[in-house]
Amino acid sequence: MARILIVEDEEHIAEALLLHLEGAGHSCRHVDNGDTALRVILEGGSDLVLLDVMLPGLDGFEVCRRAREKGARLPILFLTAKDLESDRVTGLELGGDDYLTKPFSTRELMARIDVMLRRQSWYMAPPAGGTMLEFGGHEVNFESYEARLASGDRLRLTQKECMLLKLLAEKDGSVVERAEILDRIWGYENYPSTRTVDNLVLHLRKYFEIDPSEPKHFLSVYRVGYRFVHNPEKA
Repeated sequence: MARILIVEDEEHIAEALLLHLEGAGHSCRHVDNGDTALRVILEGGSDLVLLDVMLPGLDGFEVCRRAREKGARLPILFLTAKDLESDRVTGLELGGDDYLTKPFSTRELMARIDVMLRRQSWYMAPPAGGTMLEFGGHEVNFESYEARLASGDRLRLTQKECMLLKLLAEKDGSVVERAEILDRIWGYENYPSTRTVDNLVLHLRKYFEIDPSEPKHFLSVYRVGYRFVHNPEKA
C-alpha cells in the first residue's frame, strides 16, 4: 500500500478521499494549501500526491512546477474542476502524471492511482544495463535525471524526458507507438493530444543529436511513433 498526500481545500472532498483511500489500505496525510503541500512534498515520505489545482497560496500547477524543479519524482495526480483541454495539457507539461476532473467516481480514481503506482515501480526498477544509459558519447543517469553530453556539458532532464528515453531505449531498434508512449508514461491512451509526446522527442533531439533536423538516434516513424537507435552505425 502507498503513502498518499491529499492536497485539497474543500473539506468534504478531503474527508471522502481519506475515507476511501484509507479503507483501501493506503496511509494518507491531508493538507489544505499549496505552500504547505510543497513543503511536505519536498520533505519526502510520500509515494503519490493527489493535488487540487485551485488552492489557497500556491495553486496546484505552481506546486507541481516547483516540486519538479527541486527534483521531486513521486507521481502527481491533479484533481480539479477545470476541464479545458488547455488546463490538462498545462498540468501534464508541468510534470503532472495524470489529470482527473471533478466530479469523479471513486472507482476511476482508485484505478488511476493503481496505474500510477505501477508505472512508478517500472520507472524506478533499474534498466537491464543499470541506472546509466550510454549512447553517442552521452551518459544519462536515470536516478538523478542528469546527463553528461559528448561535449562535456551537463544538463538536467525532466522526469518525463527520462521516462520517454528509458522506454525507447528498452526497445532499442523497435518502433514504439504513440499510444504506448502515452499509456506507459501518462497511464492512459485517451490523452487530448500527441503534441506533448512530439515535444518531448524534440527536446531529446535538441540535447543529444548533432543535427536535430537529421536525427540518428531518435527517429520518427510516420503516423506511428518513434524508434530509438543506440548505435546508428550498426543499424
